Amino acid sequence: MLVLARKASEAIKIGDAITVKVIAIRGGQVKIGIEAPSGIRIIRVETHATPREEGAAAHPAPEVTPQ
Repeated sequence: MLVLARKASEAIKIGDAITVKVIAIRGGQVKIGIEAPSGIRIIRVETHATPREEGAAAHPAPEVTPQ
């Protein structure tokens, strides 16, 4: 993983087609903008369930009652 420090309004390029720009920094929150071709999917990882998690949600384990 490459870790970079950026200030507000600074940007980084990923290849020729993707730009990530720091829009604002307020308290503990950083607002970023991403410019990418329309064919590139951009996903927020914290809200994206993996296929394994989706399968588990579709087929929950049966409840076990202690005896």
